[in-house]
Amino acid sequence: MPFADFPLRRQRLATPLPIWRATCRADEWLDLAQAVATGGGRLISLWGSERPAEAGRADVVSAAYASSEGLLWVDLTLAPGGGGYPDLAGIFPCANRLQRSLAELLGIFAEPMADRRPWLNHGAWPADYFPLRQPASGRDSFPDRQLEDYPFVRVAGDGVHEIAVGPVHAGIIEPGHFRFSVVGEKVLRLEERLGYKHKGIDQRFQEMPASEGYRLAGRLSGDSTVAFAWAYCMALESLGASRTPLRARWLRALFLERERVANHLGDLGALANDAAFAFGLSQFMRLREDWLRLNQRLFAHRLLMDAVIPGGVAVDLAPAGAKELVAQCDAIASEVKKLRAIYENHAGLQDRFIGTGRVSQELAAKLGLTGFAARASGLAGDLRADFTMAPYSDQATRQALSRNGDVAARVMVRFDEVGESLRLIRLFASELPAGEIVTRLEPIPETRLGAGWVEGWRGEVLVALEADGEKIRRCHCHDPSWQNWPVLEYAVIGNIVPDFPLINKSFNLSYAGHDR
Repeated sequence: MPFADFPLRRQRLATPLPIWRATCRADEWLDLAQAVATGGGRLISLWGSERPAEAGRADVVSAAYASSEGLLWVDLTLAPGGGGYPDLAGIFPCANRLQRSLAELLGIFAEPMADRRPWLNHGAWPADYFPLRQPASGRDSFPDRQLEDYPFVRVAGDGVHEIAVGPVHAGIIEPGHFRFSVVGEKVLRLEERLGYKHKGIDQRFQEMPASEGYRLAGRLSGDSTVAFAWAYCMALESLGASRTPLRARWLRALFLERERVANHLGDLGALANDAAFAFGLSQFMRLREDWLRLNQRLFAHRLLMDAVIPGGVAVDLAPAGAKELVAQCDAIASEVKKLRAIYENHAGLQDRFIGTGRVSQELAAKLGLTGFAARASGLAGDLRADFTMAPYSDQATRQALSRNGDVAARVMVRFDEVGESLRLIRLFASELPAGEIVTRLEPIPETRLGAGWVEGWRGEVLVALEADGEKIRRCHCHDPSWQNWPVLEYAVIGNIVPDFPLINKSFNLSYAGHDR
């Protein structure tokens, strides 16, 4: 049953994408989740909050579900005096880590919750201290706390050996721990331990005026600053039913596609480097550097940080700049076409790529894989193509798909997405409508809830915002890495240890975006 047919009273939010809000009872929580799963939908995110109630405060658990009809944000208000909520992990496995995070931050546990190991807390606060229930002083410290051993799952058997990698890695790679169980070089199991980048972002939002929150959202994961800032601004604008100028919407999309191209160019080079083909790294990094330098010159920031602002965008595009963008897209397209031919005809690269880190379509659907990695496993789904939102609705965005689900497929999809993004940027720059680039937001006179949903380069980015006028009561930002990190554990099974960096880079998931 699609969630649209589930018997809930829904309210459409004032967003350009189809997003609804609803509340449900405890006895409907699992039935709704099962209906979404049966209808081919997926869990986008799960979070919790404290909200004002007649008896003072009430705990609320929220879930965001997506299907072909759009997105549903559903709230479950828990009974006063404590109590949990039904466990969703049996229906959506990706709920496991989200539920563990919710338990650590708010002290609200799923029932029954088989896995109660800490996820974000690395000894930074006691088990009975819940950060999102405390005043945001920023000064709480627990110097006597000691880091406890994390109970990794053990694999027993003759010849089984454990390899611990991280959390500190070489160079500028963010921290994350990977525990491999191997026989020889063959990987039997991988277990991840993340959370080292936890920064208290959710609590920090509560110290900021709503009109400034986009700056923090855009710094959640630096390689996705446009996606998160746009999702935040979409959520904020929905609170007062504000409508951004048409030119601003086109510029936001142009910025988003430039962000997508920059990341794919960098990763296509890094993937070649992980397969000992340094020529690919040098060429793609050269192209990426040229790309970022033009961002700096035309839009005042290499990564386009703070380019998307509430009510529109902060920088405009002059006619001369539009011509430069089109010329650069033409040049990059020509070079990427040549490099793709080199990659596809390089026996050494293809030997490393083909069949490595394969994720079947069935497994991808079961685990909730999203973004370009899901499309590389045959799962169609791209907000730019699935729903009508200007300017994408005017350009008939084409999804890049493959069914093989291996590193080679993820590389192919990246190449295809670069080509499509270059096409879109040319169109956006050439046909940019005239008009203003920013408008004043409508006031938010009372408590409101809004949401933003954007197809970032990794996948779906969600921002759920609760505000009382200019005061942020709760802001939850969700990175698609929450869904995709667990899939990496399965993708590496049966492969050899030296192929892990290659498999890992083919997903290139965010630590900071996941850990918040």
